[in-house]
Amino acid sequence: MSAGQVFASPSGKRYDVIIVGGAVQGSAVAWFLLDNPDFNGSILVIERDPAYEFCSTSRSNSCIRQQFGCEINILVSRFGAEFVQNLRQFMGGDERVPHLPIRNFGYLYLAADENTANALRRAQALQQACGAGTRLLTPGDIRERYPFLAVDDIILGSLNTRDEGYFEGMAMFDWLRRSARERGAEYLANEVVAMTLNRAGTDVESVTLATGETIACGTVVNAAGPRAAKVAGMAGIGELPVEPRKRFSYVFSAETPLSRDLPLTIDPTGIHMRSDSAHYLAGCKPDRDDPVDPDDFDDQPELWEEKVWPVLAARIPGFEAIRLIRSWVGHYDYNRFDRNAILGPHGEITNFLFINGFSGHGLQQAPAMGRGLSEWIIHGEYRSLDLSAFAFDRIVHSIPFAEDAVI
Repeated sequence: MSAGQVFASPSGKRYDVIIVGGAVQGSAVAWFLLDNPDFNGSILVIERDPAYEFCSTSRSNSCIRQQFGCEINILVSRFGAEFVQNLRQFMGGDERVPHLPIRNFGYLYLAADENTANALRRAQALQQACGAGTRLLTPGDIRERYPFLAVDDIILGSLNTRDEGYFEGMAMFDWLRRSARERGAEYLANEVVAMTLNRAGTDVESVTLATGETIACGTVVNAAGPRAAKVAGMAGIGELPVEPRKRFSYVFSAETPLSRDLPLTIDPTGIHMRSDSAHYLAGCKPDRDDPVDPDDFDDQPELWEEKVWPVLAARIPGFEAIRLIRSWVGHYDYNRFDRNAILGPHGEITNFLFINGFSGHGLQQAPAMGRGLSEWIIHGEYRSLDLSAFAFDRIVHSIPFAEDAVI
C-alpha cells in the first residue's frame, strides 16, 4: 500500500468468497465465478494496491506461449490464447470489450548444447501432439528466416508463431476486473492483516482488515502474488514456497531497425529479447537471483551495461548501436520448489485456496487457472481441465512438478 493510502470499509459482514489480491489471478477467479450460472454467492476482493502500480500483473511483459514441456501447461496456455482472442465473446458480446489479437511473432528458443537441444526436441513433439504449431529449426533455417541473428554457436532452435507472442495483458486484466465488479463482486481498497480459524483448525472463519473490521467468510482465496506466503502464514500455513524475485525489463531503440519482427528470443544466457511496437524489449534476472522484500523495486543500473547490452550485441550485431529508452523492475511470485503454479485447497484448512507461485507465467495462465479454481469452489472438482498437477499436496510430499521451459 502506498504511503498515505486511505483504506475503505466493506459493505457487508460476511461473504461467501473472500479473495485476497485483486490483480489478474484474483480478478480471474471472481469473473469466472460470476460467469458460472451455478454460482449465486457474494464475493469480496481485497487489494492493498488499488492502483495496481506495483503488482506483478502491471509490470509483466504481457506475452503468451505454448512452448512448455508439460502437457497441462501447454493446455493451460492454449485456453489462455483462446480467451484473449475471443474476450468479447466470452464476455457476452459486450461491444465495449476490445478485440485483443496476439501479435504472433512467436518465441524462439536457442540451444547451444545437446542437452538443451534434446529438451527442445522432446518438448516440440509434445507441443505438436497438443495442437501447437511448434517447429524445430536448424541454424541454417534460423539464418534464412532471421538473417540478423548470429547463430554460429547454436545447434537448434524451436519456434512457434501461432497463438504465441505479445498481447495486451493489462486490457484483459482491466476487463476481468471491470466485468466482475459490474456483475456484483465488491472490490475493496484494504489489506488483510490476520485470519481466525475455527476451533478445530480446519477452516478460516474470518479475516481481519487493516481498518479493524472482522469479516466472516465461506472460502478464502490467496491471490496475493509475491506476498502469498505472508497471507498463507496468517492461516498458520508456513510451508508455502513462494517469494518475490526481481526481474528487469528494458525498452530500447536501434539505430538501424531489424528487417522483420524479432520473436521473443531466449538466448542461451537466459536473457530474452523481442520486438516491442516500433522498439525492442529485453529482460533478465539479476546475477544473484535471491528473494527480495516485496516493496523492493530498486534498479541495478549496471545490469544493462555489463550484462544485457553485451549479449544483445553478440546475438544481433545490429544491436551494437542502440539507445535505452526506459526500464523497470517487476517481481515474479516465484515458486522456489518447482517454478510452477500452486492451485487449489490446502490439505488441512480446506476452505483456504491457493492461486500462487506462477513464476512469470501469471498473465497467460490466469484465464485457465481462474476458471479452474472457480469450478473447484462451485463443484469441488475441476471440470474443464484437470489441474490437479498443481495441487498444494506436492509441496507437502516433496514431489516437484518438473517443467524445463521457465524463463
